[in-house]
Amino acid sequence: MSVETKLTFDKEYVQSFSDARNEPQWFKDIRLKGLELVETLELPKPDKTKITSWNFTNFDHKLPEVSPVASIDELRDEVKGLIGEASDTQNLLVQRDATVVYSKLDEALKAKGVIFTDLLTAVKEHGDLVEKYYMKDAVKVDENRLTALHAALVNGGTFIYVPRNVEIEVPLQSVFWFDTEKAGLFNHVIIVAEDNSSITYVENYASFGSEEAVANIVVEVFAGANAKVSFGAVDNLAAGVTTYVVRRAHVGRDSRVEWALGQMNDGNTVSENTTHLLGDNSWADTKTVSVGRGEQKQNFTTQIFHHGKHSEGYILKHGVMREAATSIFNGISKIEHGATKSHGEQTERVLMLSEKARGDANPILLIDEDDVTAGHAASVGKIDPIQMFYLMSRGISRAEAERLVIHGFLAPVVGQLPIESVKERLVEAIERKVK
Repeated sequence: MSVETKLTFDKEYVQSFSDARNEPQWFKDIRLKGLELVETLELPKPDKTKITSWNFTNFDHKLPEVSPVASIDELRDEVKGLIGEASDTQNLLVQRDATVVYSKLDEALKAKGVIFTDLLTAVKEHGDLVEKYYMKDAVKVDENRLTALHAALVNGGTFIYVPRNVEIEVPLQSVFWFDTEKAGLFNHVIIVAEDNSSITYVENYASFGSEEAVANIVVEVFAGANAKVSFGAVDNLAAGVTTYVVRRAHVGRDSRVEWALGQMNDGNTVSENTTHLLGDNSWADTKTVSVGRGEQKQNFTTQIFHHGKHSEGYILKHGVMREAATSIFNGISKIEHGATKSHGEQTERVLMLSEKARGDANPILLIDEDDVTAGHAASVGKIDPIQMFYLMSRGISRAEAERLVIHGFLAPVVGQLPIESVKERLVEAIERKVK
């Protein structure tokens, strides 16, 4: 089905939207630059996935006003389920339809200079700091039509700043959800971890509704020297939502970034996760799990670029395709010239559960330096009939046997996820998709 891709928002609308939010001039200028580029730039071109007919522009950008809540008990049950235990509410930001409805940050962290707030507040109260990082290095406005569209229409997100030598032991969590039909969510998350700091951040996305909607999400992570960032996400958007999500990190000397991504959307999805190991002895590990079902089409590209010496990068991805779902799993390990003694490793595995399901795993090593080590593995296959026969011969139904096989196939990745709350939410999301 062909989808109209012409943007219905003009310069007057973007200026009015920015003025109504009292945004500084530099932020408005980025919006207008993005709008100008939308008409001239091309859509991104994910490998082996044609997205020209996907709905990226048919949405309502002006979302209804919603009121804040005094307690998380006032949130809908599905959202409370994403938050988890009471201990997970100490540092929490909840946004509904791109509006903050609940926000809490521990006073002890505030006293140490930690910033954890929504993007709009950060732009107005910490503008110089946000301007230093926003869409300049990790993700640029002019990369493609969708990054330009994002810059023009960003309407939600989170800004996190961890000062030098501050270690945050309790995870910070954001929940983004929308229940407005035909909504357009343009969410931007920035995490800055200064030298010798550490942070664990978890985000959950959810939508409730049956009509088409659009999610355009950008994440930029900056880890200073000897910093550690653990980033966890569970994306749980409905079948009518077309998603474009880019998550990237710049990793400094002796720093570590961990990605734990549960990509459980039910709609068409393009996801790119890229890490640049800029400093010597920098380290990155990215783990991704996905379950596709229905007729959804997905493309997951994970990239680690080694720039610093003695850098290490690991990619592990497992995906299960049900019914008529299609997914492409691309993994790229690139060791640049001069990144001596570096090591890159990746594994992609895809399990198909029906004749119409399709999966493709493409591990790629690009090596421009001699004194390095690298390896890759990939497999794509159908469910083992012997496994199914063994389970069913013991009185287990076909549906339950399939469910057990799926959990068993994904367990090697889920079990290694470094963030416990992400692991719990991911198991719940897997269970939902295999019923």
